[in-house]
Amino acid sequence: MDRPSTFFAPMIHVKIVASAIESYKKHLMHSFCDSGITMMAACMWRECQIDGAVFHLHEEVTRNSEFSRDKSNGTTIAIGLFVNDPHAAMAKAVGAGGRALDPVRDSDHEHRQGCMEGPFGHHWLPEKKTG
Repeated sequence: MDRPSTFFAPMIHVKIVASAIESYKKHLMHSFCDSGITMMAACMWRECQIDGAVFHLHEEVTRNSEFSRDKSNGTTIAIGLFVNDPHAAMAKAVGAGGRALDPVRDSDHEHRQGCMEGPFGHHWLPEKKTG
């Protein structure tokens, strides 16, 4: 898939990337990660995709105060994941062990969305524009 010259790639901080890979594959069943783990400045990271949308799993970077949920005692990121069927995406993630926080419903800002917590406490919002 060709990527546009400018796009966002959220970076999700976790304690240990290697253990996060399998959990993300299980909870976000249509996601996949590239082969191998890359070492950069003593931090490990991995590029992942969900239907071509890129995100990164990255170990904590203390020099930049980029910590996992464990350090913040709350979520450190909420990712809006635009999909064709938010209900199906939510059901798939929850069925694989994610925790539903808000059911999928139509909002007053022309979106159909829900919210679920992934395996490391990050929030994912499967959504679709309705207007």
